[in-house]
Amino acid sequence: MPTFVGMTVFIFGGNMSAKRTAKQNLTEALGADIKDAELLVILEQSGLNADQTLDFRRQNRAAGVSVKVGKNTLIKRAIKDTKLAGLEPYLKGPTVLAYSKDPVAAAKIAAEFAKKNPKLKLIAAALGEQILDAKGAMALATLPSLNELRGKLVGLLQAPATKIAGVLQAPAGQLARVLSARSKQAA
Repeated sequence: MPTFVGMTVFIFGGNMSAKRTAKQNLTEALGADIKDAELLVILEQSGLNADQTLDFRRQNRAAGVSVKVGKNTLIKRAIKDTKLAGLEPYLKGPTVLAYSKDPVAAAKIAAEFAKKNPKLKLIAAALGEQILDAKGAMALATLPSLNELRGKLVGLLQAPATKIAGVLQAPAGQLARVLSARSKQAA
């Protein structure tokens, strides 16, 4: 199989059995990749240039999100009889899949990138077994990520200690203000 500049080129000429085997291998590889994903986002891209595509892939890779571009027929075969089978009606046009174990990372990056690049559109998403249309996927993108939620949780756990210290110091401060006000009244 020839390779050019780090890309594998599949040649489907000649033997029909070889074509079928290659497509079957691609389908199985895609199915294995997406089966453990907590979130799968379907995007339609038309006209992104190489720099924009590279930028999109880099942003996703940095967040632990995988990106695949594929033929809809092969994607449909990969998701058939899985929890993602409900996404089949959304597979039209030039399709990009973004998927992650983080339940919002793929949607968040896709939505932010689509705002800057109208050639990329958020079509649908699957969160576990729940199928979301474009509106639902955009709503999912507005949720905080796991790391943001963890930070908020730590802040909430630390808040009671701060509040207790404030409550314990408040009576002494109030007493000092009352005494100060009394002394000003007496003078």
